[in-house]
Amino acid sequence: MKAAAVPSGSIRRRLLLSMLALAAVLSGLLYLTVRGVAARAVEATQDAVLGSAGIAIAEELRGSEDGVEIDIPYTAFSMLGAVGQDRVFYRVLIGDVTLTGYADLPLPAEPPSGLTPFFYSTTFQDETVRIAAVERAVLSDGRPVSATVLVAQTRTAAEAIAGQLANRAALLGLGVFALAALLAVVTARSVLAPVDELAEAVRRRGPQDLRPVARAVPVELAPFVTALNGFMGRLSAALSRTETFIAEAAHHIRTPLAVVRAEAEIALRQAPDDATRARMRSVIRAVDDSARSATQLLDHATVVYRTDQRTDEDLDLGDLARSVTQALAPAADLKEIALDLVVGDGPLVVRGDRLLIESALRNLLDNAVKYSGPETEVRLTVAGVAGGVRVLVEDRGRGLGGSQPAALTARFRRGTNVDDIIGSGLGLTIVKEVARAQRGAFRLTDREGGGTCADLFLPAH
Repeated sequence: MKAAAVPSGSIRRRLLLSMLALAAVLSGLLYLTVRGVAARAVEATQDAVLGSAGIAIAEELRGSEDGVEIDIPYTAFSMLGAVGQDRVFYRVLIGDVTLTGYADLPLPAEPPSGLTPFFYSTTFQDETVRIAAVERAVLSDGRPVSATVLVAQTRTAAEAIAGQLANRAALLGLGVFALAALLAVVTARSVLAPVDELAEAVRRRGPQDLRPVARAVPVELAPFVTALNGFMGRLSAALSRTETFIAEAAHHIRTPLAVVRAEAEIALRQAPDDATRARMRSVIRAVDDSARSATQLLDHATVVYRTDQRTDEDLDLGDLARSVTQALAPAADLKEIALDLVVGDGPLVVRGDRLLIESALRNLLDNAVKYSGPETEVRLTVAGVAGGVRVLVEDRGRGLGGSQPAALTARFRRGTNVDDIIGSGLGLTIVKEVARAQRGAFRLTDREGGGTCADLFLPAH
């Protein structure tokens, strides 16, 4: 069973969010910068017009023996009118006396210096106004007097222009953010493409392919690939040692047990009394039990190992069934059990691992022979069905004995009605794991009339 990786976040999402956050910050800064520059540019334009209007009015001041005279120029107000439909106010003072204009127009906090305009904002007649103040010395009755000119204008037009420019700045910021978001998606995909390609290259490998990854990768992925190659090298060596151990264990366990059994049979024949013969029979039974358990333990270890190291090929289940039946025929003859092999017509070819499928067939037939009584029949049927091949093993043995099929296929679990028969509880476990490894199905049922029916399905592909 493959363990699914537990995700702890997405690098792609993290990269995208970081880049989008950066794009949002840059877009916001761009908006604030453009809006600030636009506001200052509008204010500077209004100040320039106000200052020019104030200077134009101040230059029209004329001194005489009767006092100071002024002729307000039309050009001053035409310049102000060009900016927008705003209200305009003015005030001309000679010393502290208002010569003309709005007498309550606020004076600046500091007196202006010459014709260089002094600008300030204030509230006048419940409106925010921008005021330019200039000062000029005028001869009156032969004496110089100070003349101050104030020109004010409301900020409706300036604020409207600033608002338009701010809206355009916002659209510009959104456009920059959208472009940055698109570039972020493309960049994230481009940056992570080598990772996806490496993962796909490893995913396409078969379970037995543990060769080092020789794919060219970016510098940042080189340590990962080096670690992966080291891991696969260690895994390949461990699997090789495991396979060697299983093969050697099978040899070193079965051979001594066979020798012990042979010696015990010789001793049984030469035993002088019944008590000794009974003990030797117990020894032979124990040796048989140990040999069978060791064999099935090794078979199970082999199945577990081969599950991830399969060598799949096209197999004819009819031929495999004949081979397994011939191998178990002597054991069946000893119990006077007839083996009936029925091989159906049509294609009986499946794609799978020969060792795994042969082990499953052997354990199915061995179980049927072991739990069947003398002078009965075990039928092995191999038939093609939709999508694969069905193997059916039917016996007239003890049946399931009321046990659940799922319990009987668990490791080291046996039915309650077979305690007097040697067994390890691994035979059906091996069949179930082979079926899972080959993406097939396995089920046990009670056979009508007594006995057990074992049904193994293997897909064609």
